[in-house]
Amino acid sequence: MHSVESRFIAIVIGALLVFVAPLFFFFLVLSSDRVARERLKHTEVLMQANAQALGKPIWDFDLDSIAQIVDTLKTGANINYVQIRDTSGLINIRDPEVEPARGAIQSIVTADILHRTNEGIRKVGTAEIAIARDGPFSRFSTDELALFSIFLFAVGTLFTAAIIGNRITIIRPLMRLTAAIEATRRLGSRHHVDWTSNDEMGHLAHNFNEMQSRLEQEENELKLAHARTTEIYNKTPAMLFSTNRDNSITAVSDYWLVATGYSRDAVIGHSFTKFVDAADHLIYRDRHQTGPSSKGICEVTVRFHRADATVMDVLVLETGLAMVDAGAETTLSVMTDVTDLKEAESRNLRQAITDHLTGLLNRQGFESVLGELIHKAETEDQNLACLFLDLDRFKWINDNLGHAVGDEVLCQVANRLRDQLRFNDVVARLGGDEFAVLLLSPEAAQLAVDVGSRLCTALKEPIFVKGSRLNVSASIGIAVYPDHAATAADLLQKSDMAMYARKRGGKNGTQVYHDDIVDIARRRLEIEQRIEEGLRENRFDAYLQPIVSLSDGRIAGFEALMRLCHPQDGILSPNEIIGVAEENGAIGKIGDVILEKAVRDLAAISAIDGMANSYLAVNFSPLQFDATLPNRLAALLLGCGVTPSRIVIEITEAVLMLDNPVIRQTLDALTELGCRIALDDFGTGYSSMSYLNRFPVDIVKVDQSFIRSLGSDQQKISAKSRTLIEGIRMISHQMGCVVVAEGIETENERKALEEMGIDLGQGYLFSEPLPFAELMRALENISERTRGKQSAGR
Repeated sequence: MHSVESRFIAIVIGALLVFVAPLFFFFLVLSSDRVARERLKHTEVLMQANAQALGKPIWDFDLDSIAQIVDTLKTGANINYVQIRDTSGLINIRDPEVEPARGAIQSIVTADILHRTNEGIRKVGTAEIAIARDGPFSRFSTDELALFSIFLFAVGTLFTAAIIGNRITIIRPLMRLTAAIEATRRLGSRHHVDWTSNDEMGHLAHNFNEMQSRLEQEENELKLAHARTTEIYNKTPAMLFSTNRDNSITAVSDYWLVATGYSRDAVIGHSFTKFVDAADHLIYRDRHQTGPSSKGICEVTVRFHRADATVMDVLVLETGLAMVDAGAETTLSVMTDVTDLKEAESRNLRQAITDHLTGLLNRQGFESVLGELIHKAETEDQNLACLFLDLDRFKWINDNLGHAVGDEVLCQVANRLRDQLRFNDVVARLGGDEFAVLLLSPEAAQLAVDVGSRLCTALKEPIFVKGSRLNVSASIGIAVYPDHAATAADLLQKSDMAMYARKRGGKNGTQVYHDDIVDIARRRLEIEQRIEEGLRENRFDAYLQPIVSLSDGRIAGFEALMRLCHPQDGILSPNEIIGVAEENGAIGKIGDVILEKAVRDLAAISAIDGMANSYLAVNFSPLQFDATLPNRLAALLLGCGVTPSRIVIEITEAVLMLDNPVIRQTLDALTELGCRIALDDFGTGYSSMSYLNRFPVDIVKVDQSFIRSLGSDQQKISAKSRTLIEGIRMISHQMGCVVVAEGIETENERKALEEMGIDLGQGYLFSEPLPFAELMRALENISERTRGKQSAGR
């Protein structure tokens, strides 16, 4: 069914089958049912009439009359069986004698035969008629069959007329149009359609003829344009050439011949690869594998041999789409001399991969060499170790002594690294104070540990810059390919992770990568995400723990403790949060959130009886101290109506050990504002006593490790702890400081501390850190009990 005419016939036949045939069948069924119902009704009437007539003959036992009535019934339409029986069983007349099969019977009509006697109407017998089953057309009359024939003739005539009309109006002009197209294809000339009419087919033929005329005109114009293009191709001052599928040169421009020194006969028909340097054959052959650019152009740079045997670097730009030239597919390419550009590029590349300060490779150069050494390790069955090195105290040098001193330190570090390495080892400065070393060896793991140890030893030696003696140590992470990583990026990442593990483990040493480091890094990343979510969704809260006077049990103040409550994980470890936040710089934002919430909570607590003078102790990380802290705190206190004297800034010895001028100036400014300073975890550092003399400390907090030791089973440890606590209390009181004991959990500890004269205490014995709502309920209950006792006393 590939012609228009066959499709048209199929559509018409389909329409007859889908629409006309079901309607005709439905009409036949309805008409047949109507005829059947009329015949059945006529038979029933006939049966009733004859049943009445049979009453007297049966009563009189008149068999002749009964036979006549049976003959009368048998003459009815479609009646093929009649049976008359009386009630006594003496009369049983059947016509015919053999009852027809059930399949030949459509329906059976039965009637009771009644007779009026002196005793009334009595049933004297039964009459039964079988109606024969009709064929589909046997029920119709001659007129109805004639009507059906006329209908079928009309449908057939319409079908024939549609086919003839389709052939005359559509098929014939289409055949002429097809003939014109086929002639155009075979002969190459533009043939027209010989057909004119005022309908759509005539309009189609007219448009086709116009299109043929226009195409003929355009072909002539293209031939003229091709001639002009050929002339331009040869005269263009650029090295143009064309190649076919086999990469043979099919055409070259005159400028190409001038620039290369060849004659046209010497190159036409030869492969372009013949003139490319042998070392670049594969590069030129694989130029299509990288794919064309977005503009459909492939480009490749190769070395080209001129006719005088000199070599030049050329950039070949080749069209990605083939052109048809005299029946053969060709490509157009332009060749540009880039010899000078390549030389400049080589110089720029050397500068791009070198660190301008130390002369080592920079990150870009290091990553390039790393990829090459990974490949070399695979092919030569060797291992490659990567040492990631980060200076431990370089930031302090940069911040306090200036970048000029920092740059000199980096240069001296680079020289020391070179002195400890072999000539073929790779060392690079990745940026800032980060360096990396690559060691290729069959025993790279052990070699890396030995080299790392030597580097740490070399960097421990003092560095002298402008008369200053500086000490710089390094944390080194080691990862080995293929033991720890499968790719170059993975190797660098694993060594970086090992370095950070060394940083967290105490700095100044080496750390070989192991799988647990991944879990630590994953946990750190998870905590970073929790911190980011917590800041974004305001999940950080200030839990307050009461600080109680040991002498009378009065609540003197509260310590604000940071808590991060996650919807699924619950309250996360504060130590983990603080450690990661200090590393990624989020501690400042967290501290601001906790400080603001804690101060607002203190303002609300002040409304409770007895809490008006309670103070708030807030822990501060070294990274939170900057010049703007006093002003920000003053504005917050003013907005909440809290006096600065009620704020205690808690710091650890780690803050004071930095001896940072900014921190010292900030502490002095906070003291001038009226805030008090508390030294936390007192007694656990190296120079605790000296800090009391050098810094404006108002409160000393005894570390809870000493409190725990008071209840030790070993008498010596308990006695020593008591002596230390009493000594801290005595010195602190002599210097005007209030003493607070941390981590009190038992009544015995509280009594012992009270006997030693410790002023304040905090711990789970009194209360755990509570969220603000729970703390307010607890304080309200305490206030109500206090008011109740005062009323009872009156």
